[in-house]
Amino acid sequence: MSENNVNQRFETKRQMLGYFMKGSVKWFALSILFTLVVTLMDMINPKIISFTVDSVIGDKPAALPSAVLSLVDRIGGTGYLRNHLGILAGIVVLLALIRALFRYLWRVFNAKGAETFVETTRNSVFSHLLALPVSWHGSHHTGDIIQRCTSDIETIKVFLSEQLASLFRIIPTLCLAFVFMYRIHPKLMGYALLFVPLIIGYSLFFHSRIGTAFRKADEEEGKLSAIAQENLTGVRVVRAFGKEQYERTRFEEKNRTYTALWIRLMRLLAAFWCSMDLLSGAQILTVTSLGAVYAVHGELTAGNYIAFLTYNTMMIWPVRMLGRIIANLSKSGVAIDRLREIMNAEPEKDAENAQKPDMTGDISFEHVSFSFTEESRNVLNDVSFEVKAGSTVGILGATGSGKSTLMYLLDRIYPLPAENGRITIGGTDIQQIESYWLRSHIGIVLQEPYLFSRTLEENIRIASPHAGRKEVRDAAGIAVLDESIERFEDGYDTFVGERGVTLSGGQKQRTAIAQMLIRKPPIMVFDDSLSAVDAETDTKIRAALAEKTGDSTVFLIAHRITTLMNADEIIILDRGRLAERGTHEELLAQNGIYRRIFDLQMAGREVEE
Repeated sequence: MSENNVNQRFETKRQMLGYFMKGSVKWFALSILFTLVVTLMDMINPKIISFTVDSVIGDKPAALPSAVLSLVDRIGGTGYLRNHLGILAGIVVLLALIRALFRYLWRVFNAKGAETFVETTRNSVFSHLLALPVSWHGSHHTGDIIQRCTSDIETIKVFLSEQLASLFRIIPTLCLAFVFMYRIHPKLMGYALLFVPLIIGYSLFFHSRIGTAFRKADEEEGKLSAIAQENLTGVRVVRAFGKEQYERTRFEEKNRTYTALWIRLMRLLAAFWCSMDLLSGAQILTVTSLGAVYAVHGELTAGNYIAFLTYNTMMIWPVRMLGRIIANLSKSGVAIDRLREIMNAEPEKDAENAQKPDMTGDISFEHVSFSFTEESRNVLNDVSFEVKAGSTVGILGATGSGKSTLMYLLDRIYPLPAENGRITIGGTDIQQIESYWLRSHIGIVLQEPYLFSRTLEENIRIASPHAGRKEVRDAAGIAVLDESIERFEDGYDTFVGERGVTLSGGQKQRTAIAQMLIRKPPIMVFDDSLSAVDAETDTKIRAALAEKTGDSTVFLIAHRITTLMNADEIIILDRGRLAERGTHEELLAQNGIYRRIFDLQMAGREVEE
């Protein structure tokens, strides 16, 4: 999806549907064309039956267009047809075959249009979701988002392909049926039409009630999906704390509420359709009874009576479909609104004339302050320091001191308001750098990395899809992951479960390090990414990094001083403020926070030894 499309705002449901249907309009148009032919064929059959009963078998004058009468006379007239009824039967069969062919084409092109719509919509919504800021994803449940991208899109597809597309068959069917019924018996047609306003009015009465009930059920389904998604993703945590019964009870309560809402909706729909059947049955009974009376009194021929009943049946189906369309319009309207909420969410934006500068320059944090909301306290307070290109900087601080936030601001995962300071790379404000360019030159390894359900090699190569096996092995070697891989039966082809569930914490962290190293970015961030490895492995990784990272600028966030002590400079954050900075030796000499942490950790190591 292009940047312009991502930024497009949809003010109305019609506008959004129009955008999503761009690729499927031609298929729906062909579907409508063929359904019109089917409708025309449906209207011809009753006329053939009426003509056969009244004029071929009987002796009534044929009420047919002059061109058709001329054709009948040319083949021998009604007398010839009376002796050769097979001709009329053949015409009926031929029309049926033509109708079957066009009905097939109608279904094929309708399905093509519907599935093209689904493909376009899902691609567009997914692309837009990827462009939304982290703050938006943090305020929406993943399960609910998945439900909108699947169930809600399916609801709209069904409405477009089965209901809205049928509207183009309903209207001509009604119009032609009214015309033919009026020409057969105007008064009887008047009785038939008496029920139409009742059926449509009844549908409108249920429209808002069905819409409200469906919205509640749809939202509750999103919450249920969110609970299922959270528990399936965090199944190890649930098991570890023995919370299976608690989570099962929580799911069952939510499922009970969801079921009750759907039962209420089904009651509404049952009342709607039963009443619709009753009204339709009453209409057919009225027309059949009155038509029989008119036929007995000679006001209606037998053939016309049969034709009128056939057209009346054809008219009842479209009227009932109008009711179905109105009912399903409520459900699809809710689904469209839920998708429109996603599409109208403000995506991340680059500044006008965003730059692609050299990313190997010095990095400067200038009076940076940050809070997640206007009401919350600052996570960072007036933090300023400069990092020389190609140097290694260690960042130490207690949990919640703003270490990770500082790096997320550097990568623009969190937006930094202009009044809260600025961050520059090579003198260029990161707000003026194209976001893709910025992030493609910054590699971040998180403390809790996310691995995909793929092989180890595919997970390492995910940051550089075109990398060869040698580059994968080299990256794994620097991350000291190759030793573990060699012990796996399938080696680099070992399948990693969702979120790396089949690997240990240290193996996941080292896989993430290899993932980042294969890109060889000029700026590398290790966010406490060695916390799950033992001290010996930590030492090996740091030695390999020092040798292989070359001219890259490296940020090391850690709680272990042994991880940071060889850095060119170490920064100490305390409650969001820069408390101390300097080399390992300089910080020890200051006899401050760093010295106290160092003494505590060294004392702990001595006890362990």
